[in-house]
Order: sequence, then C-alpha cells, then structure tokens
Amino acid sequence: MDQIKIGKFIADERKRKGYTQKQLSEKLDISDKTISKWERGNGFPEVSLLLPLCIELEITVNELLSGERVSEDDYRKKAEENMVNLVKEAQESKKKIILSTMVAGLSVVAAVPLVMVAGMLEMETWLRILLIVISLTIIGMGVSIACILDREAGAFECPECNNRFVPDMKSYVMGLHTITKRKLVCPHCGAHRYCKKVLTK
Repeated sequence: MDQIKIGKFIADERKRKGYTQKQLSEKLDISDKTISKWERGNGFPEVSLLLPLCIELEITVNELLSGERVSEDDYRKKAEENMVNLVKEAQESKKKIILSTMVAGLSVVAAVPLVMVAGMLEMETWLRILLIVISLTIIGMGVSIACILDREAGAFECPECNNRFVPDMKSYVMGLHTITKRKLVCPHCGAHRYCKKVLTK
C-alpha cells in the first residue's frame, strides 16, 4: 500500500466533505493528530476505524486502500490487488520473524559447543579465553541480526491511540517484552505502554 497516496486521498476526501481534521477526528472519536498523521502518510487507520472513516468520507474501503476513487469496472480488480498486497505484507513480516528466531537459535547452537570445549578440555588459558570470546561474539552477532529482522517485521500498535509504528533500535532493545508485546513509548501520543506486535504497518 502507498501510504503517501492514501494519506493525500484521505485529506482530499475530508476537504471535499468540508471537514477540518478536528471535526473528522471528533466523529471518529480519535485525536486530530491521528488524522494529521494519516494524511502525511506516516500511518494507516487500524482495522476497526476503516469502516467508520469510509462512512464519514462516503468512500469504500477498497477506494481507501487504493488511495483513489475506483470506477465500477475497476472495483473488483482493485479489491483483489489490495487484498494481495495486505497478504503479501503480512507474509513478509512472518518470514522476517521466523528468520530472526532461526538466526538467534543457530547462533546459540553454534556458540554452546565452543563454551563446552573451553570448559571441559585441557588447554592454554589464552586459548580458553579465545574460545569463550568467539562464542560470545557469535551469540552477540546472532542476537543483533535477530533484533534487526524482528524490529523491521511489521510494527507495534499503541493500546492508547492505536497508532502503529516501528520503534528506533535503542527503544526496541531496551523495551521490556513478552512474546507478543514490547513496552515502548508511542511517538504519537507519548504513552509508555506494552504495545502489541502486528504484521502490517
């Protein structure tokens, strides 16, 4: 999906209806900053807001996802393209998550034998230290690559304003987390909450 194109379309349709960002936000029970963010192409409405937004702007969900008015003849084609794009984005995010898990696991599997050898066999102290340093380097590199892949897979959704965002690497690494959530500061509303991992931005 082209978020810039969709944002411009939302702005054009809002103006066509004669709404200010504030008026549209009040009708949807969200902040005007969220509308501004959509219109700048820095975010996309969450699923629960798609229909209410489309009803207010008198457009179809298909037109919203396309970022343009769609003729009757093109409607089915655009709907299929939009569905394929959403599925593709979700699949790519899943692949990155699986790959990040594999990289982290393989790095640990590669490093553990080195640590075991360093601890169990007779050898020079410098060689023992070298093996431990190599094993820690392997684990560090593996975890770093896994974090980069996982951070770039999909986005995190703020439970307060439903904004979806990709955190900077420092926030991602330092944030407390569970399997599906990470404690982050929302760049939109400033809330410091456990944000849910979602597969689409």
